[in-house]
Amino acid sequence: MKTLYFGYGSNLSRDLMAIRCPENKTARLPDWRAAVRGYANLVPSPGDEMWALLYALTPSDEANLDVSEGYFGTASYGEMRDGKRMVDAMFYVDVERVTDGWPPQKAYIRGMNSAIANALAEGVS
Repeated sequence: MKTLYFGYGSNLSRDLMAIRCPENKTARLPDWRAAVRGYANLVPSPGDEMWALLYALTPSDEANLDVSEGYFGTASYGEMRDGKRMVDAMFYVDVERVTDGWPPQKAYIRGMNSAIANALAEGVS
């Protein structure tokens, strides 16, 4: 059984995610936005909409992604729009760092710029 994962930030990178979990398509998560505090995070934001890629994860993909994200707890789940239908999908949220702030490191900025270019090519708004 596969878990749907809403990948944003550096997880928009085709090269990076081709290794972690290759199946993807665009999706929108209503009432959330991105915040940058050294890295990308999601924060609740009524009326906003976050676009990213929706990945189909095998249990092995999900375990590998948990490790690469430094995450070992329970992920967040939310309802998001996948084309014309609503689906439930998992996404990672750092609940302790929910405000904009600390600028990202230069290496992260380069990676994000590449990931954003990949996502735009995949149809992410």
